[in-house]
Amino acid sequence: MRDCPVVHLEHKDLWNQFNSIGTEMVITKSGRRMFPPFKLTVSGLDKKAKYILLMDIAPLDDCRYKFHNSKWMVAGKADPEMPKRMYIHPDSPSNGEQWMTKPVSFHKLKLTNNISDKHGFTILNSMHKYQPRFHVVRANDVMQMSLHAFRTFLFPETQFIAVTAYQNDKITQLKIDNNPFAKGFRDSGSGRREKK
Repeated sequence: MRDCPVVHLEHKDLWNQFNSIGTEMVITKSGRRMFPPFKLTVSGLDKKAKYILLMDIAPLDDCRYKFHNSKWMVAGKADPEMPKRMYIHPDSPSNGEQWMTKPVSFHKLKLTNNISDKHGFTILNSMHKYQPRFHVVRANDVMQMSLHAFRTFLFPETQFIAVTAYQNDKITQLKIDNNPFAKGFRDSGSGRREKK
């Protein structure tokens, strides 16, 4: 049966709020989850067919950035790209019906700057801009995935700059206001700046 996947971003308003300021995602050696979470609703799949859902995070350009005078600006050419990694949703492969019953969450994906990471985390360069990409693959087996067509979906409002510490106080505040796990910031009032 033919399919025509349609994908909607959850928490779109929240993503837009962050995007209007300039979203930052903290990367750590031990891995850090994204906030807002990357969560989608999918429709238009063949209910009986098996699908693999996955995402990766791609460099948006070939620049390195710095936060200067309360705004982001280009600071030079990008560092060499980190090894590319796909994050396959742990429920893959599942049939279309299962994927369409509830939002698909990638909350377990972690971002790191550890180039020798052994946990399958997504490795990024600090002070670089990225675009999360969501892929739908109609396939029964992860090992056979590369033989099938990838259908890719981008949501420009999910672009972010990877940082080792938040640069923009407005982003710190927005994360504290919306993320139930940002208690560490509330307690310590951590406003560390990354020196570049």
